Amino acid sequence: MSISRKTILIILAFFAIYVIWGSTYLLNKIAVTELPPFFVAAIRFSFAGLIIFIIAKFMKLRLSISKKQFINCVIAGFLFLVYGNGVFIWALRYLDSGFAALEASTQPLFVLLLMRLIDGKKMQNRSLIGVALGIIGMYLLVSQKELITNDDSLLGMFMVLTCVLSWSYASVFVAKADMPSNFFVSTAYQMMIAGVLLIIISLVLNENWIPPMAWSPEVQWSLVLLILFGGVIAFTAFNYLLKVVSTEKAATSAYVNPIVAILLGWYILDETITTQTIIAACILLTGVFFITSRKKIKTRTIGS
Repeated sequence: MSISRKTILIILAFFAIYVIWGSTYLLNKIAVTELPPFFVAAIRFSFAGLIIFIIAKFMKLRLSISKKQFINCVIAGFLFLVYGNGVFIWALRYLDSGFAALEASTQPLFVLLLMRLIDGKKMQNRSLIGVALGIIGMYLLVSQKELITNDDSLLGMFMVLTCVLSWSYASVFVAKADMPSNFFVSTAYQMMIAGVLLIIISLVLNENWIPPMAWSPEVQWSLVLLILFGGVIAFTAFNYLLKVVSTEKAATSAYVNPIVAILLGWYILDETITTQTIIAACILLTGVFFITSRKKIKTRTIGS
């Protein structure tokens, strides 16, 4: 029995949003072992945005946008990529990649709470269960004294949570804002704008811009994979899945990515996996399941 082309594409797309997005935590962690964090983010999004612009041009998509759409792209690019991703990468200097990925998995919880606060939407029983499990799981995760080696670890944990909040608010904002109708064009603008802002931030912070030839092979490959696979392929795969499968199925990346990140961090970087982390992960991801399965929620994840 032959497998259809569409089925193969769906399988490859799920591989992309599960494994590739899950691996971006590890790749970012490897990159910041040698390079300044905002410099890493600036390179990633500048090049990824440029590539997407070239693809959009090749596809003959309309690239012109209104002034309002441009302003909204600036806001979304800042919340999603400059703060949400740039500061997240900075925090990875003090946290294990798997641990940070678990913190990031609480994004659906934050989105739900923001929708309640901003729109006044009543929570369903499944959502309330998900929120309760998310809070319990997060407490178990961040209360592990053996993982808090210094004050920087605590700061890293806190900053990751602020990144999750930034991403979550951006998801709510984009759902209502006047954005370019084509997701490819919208993403290209957000990435390019974020790249410019991150370059400015990197220069203001006087980060050391190390030329690519001076990077180790591991860091070189990490940046290439982050740009091409994490920035272009995985995002395109996610949007493809939103068109051909249910949003709930596409949203399963929210609780698969952390598992992939934890396993890769443990296997490649010898990151610690405690019993309490495993318990916290099970509770957290169960909570995420209750939230993401309540209805169709389109949110961009932290690894995008």
